[in-house]
Order: sequence, then structure tokens, then C-alpha cells
Amino acid sequence: MLTIFREREKTMGWYVETGTQFQKANLIATRFKGRIVSQSEAKEAMNDPTKGVIVVINNGPFEAAGFAFDMGEFEAFTLPDDFRPKQYVILDRAIAEQACNFHGKRLGDP
Repeated sequence: MLTIFREREKTMGWYVETGTQFQKANLIATRFKGRIVSQSEAKEAMNDPTKGVIVVINNGPFEAAGFAFDMGEFEAFTLPDDFRPKQYVILDRAIAEQACNFHGKRLGDP
């Protein structure tokens, strides 16, 4: 069962919680009928309003899966000096929004 978790930070503010520490990209792609793609393909998908991009970042002891709800959020996930391994999952935007209980802004935003 997937549950929702939202973080009060400026980046990766909308999480998809899978109940697992690892293999989140595979789990999200399978459960939500998405597909794992390259960073460049994920960035291109950000220009399509029907597509949602989930960025899975390996933080060492766990992975975090965040919804890149706009280009600014995507760019925050892909900063050139952030060398953590990442995977990108493209899925239907409505499904991505539902997966993280997205309401158009992050907690703590005005």
C-alpha cells in the first residue's frame, strides 16, 4: 500500500511513499503504469502538461521519491553539483498528483 508524506522543505516537497527503502522507481513505475527514463527524457516530459515526473534520489540509507511538479522543482532535483544517483519515472500527471496528494503548492509555501 502506498501512503502519502509531504515534507516542509523547499525542494522535494511532495513525496510518494512506497513503504520500502529502495527500488522505489521500479515500484512506482509498476504500480502507476509509468516508465523509467533518462534525465533528458524526463526534462522533455516536463513540457507536456499531461505527464508527471517522479524523481527518485538515492540518499545512501534510503531512496526518496519526489514529484517534480514544475520545472523549478525539476531543476532543484537535478543540480549539477548533486552527485547522488537518480532515477526518473514518467507517468500520467493526474496519477502523479494523486500519488502524492498534490494540491498545487508545498506545505509552508504562502
